[in-house]
This record gives sequence, structure tokens and C-alpha cells, in this order.
Amino acid sequence: MTELLSLDDTTHGEVSAPKSAIKRFAPLIVIVLALGAFFALGGPKYFNIETLRDNRDVLAAFVDGNLVLALGGFILLYAVLVGISFPGASILSLFGGFMFGTLTGTLGIVVGATLGATAIFLAARYAIGDSLRKKAGPYMAKFEDGLKENEFSYMFILRLVPAFPFFIVNFVPALFDVKLRNYVLTTFFGIIPGSLVYASVGNGIGAVFDQGGEVKLSGLMLQPKVILPIVGLIALSLLPIIYKKIKAQRA
Repeated sequence: MTELLSLDDTTHGEVSAPKSAIKRFAPLIVIVLALGAFFALGGPKYFNIETLRDNRDVLAAFVDGNLVLALGGFILLYAVLVGISFPGASILSLFGGFMFGTLTGTLGIVVGATLGATAIFLAARYAIGDSLRKKAGPYMAKFEDGLKENEFSYMFILRLVPAFPFFIVNFVPALFDVKLRNYVLTTFFGIIPGSLVYASVGNGIGAVFDQGGEVKLSGLMLQPKVILPIVGLIALSLLPIIYKKIKAQRA
């Protein structure tokens, strides 16, 4: 009788383990399937400069008559696309600037991107964050301790540096014990400079179309008038880290 009970417990444990893994990875599975469906249904063809040029009159008319609905829909769409890690969100930022102007467009971009980034962060943390930390070696633990010491500054810098792809920065912090509050705040404020640039370009894109010009996004964030203020913000973000190191050395 005891042997039967032991065998039953073992079998139950073997069955429940895969179920637990499926439940844990369910959010990431949904995101991967959603991204696959987006590409399979031809979603990317609707988010490009040509689509904006061909439909700008329709978009402008819709916003004029339904500003709140249009802004809410834009934020929701931006959040969903960022949440499924669609890599072309910068194009959607141009739509935001064209539809709502530089300031309101920037606000819509930042809110939508922050919501979507938070969703993928929570999904990744739920799926693999804890398990990876348990299996991680001393190097990763040491790196995590350093991150925690200046978490806000490091996360803010990651958001400011244009060299880091947005969807990568959304995902990687989930592998460490980054506080949700710090993640949300650094995401919201850290993406404002880049969002402002793209919204500003989108705001003036109608005039470019009228003149028959081309909109080139390559190297946009590396132009001196854009990158220099960002470098200044990065330098300011490093000050708390430098101050702590100097203080520690004196102590």
C-alpha cells in the first residue's frame, strides 16, 4: 500500500511539473504567437512611411473629429506592438507626431511604450526571472548586486543610449531583480528624448511629402543636435554612481 502511494505521488509530481512550466511560460508563449500572427497577417505593411503618406488625409480627418478616441487608440496600439516586441515601433512614433503634433504625440508615444514595455517585463520576469537567478553563477550575482546599488541610474542610462534596441532593454532587466517602480519610471522618463525627436519629425513629415522629399530615419538619433543633449543626460545619470564610488574610496 505504501509503495502504491509513493508511486502515485511520483507520477503526480511528474505530471504537475510540465503543467507548472506551461503555466509559467504562458505569457511569453502568447507574446510569441501574437508576434507571429502579426507578421503572418501582414501587419508590418501597415506601419511604414508609405502607408502614412498614402493615408495622411484620412488620419488627419479622423483625429480632427475624434481626438480623444484617436489618442486612446494610438496609445493602446503602441502598447500592444511594444508588448509583442514588434521592432518597428519607431515608425509608429512618426504616426504619433503627424497625428497629434510634437508634444501630444510624444506623450502618447511615451505612455504607450511604457505600458507595453512593462507588460513584456512582467511576462519575462514571471517566466524565467526567478529560475534564471537560482541557476546563475557568482558572476551574475555580483553583477546584480552592482545593478541594485545604482539601479535607477543604470536603468535610466540604458533607456537613454540609442545604441540599445528598445525591445532588448525591455526584456533584459527582467532577468535581474529590478524593482518594478524603478523600471517604469526610468522607462517613462528615459524614452522621452528619443520620442520627442521622432514625434517632431512626424509633425513635419507632411511638408516633406508635399515637397516630394524622402524621410530618412537612419542615423537620426546620432545627429549632433540630438545626441549631444542625450550624452549630457547620461553624464548627469552617472553622477550618483561616481559620487558613491568616491565616497566609498574615502571611507
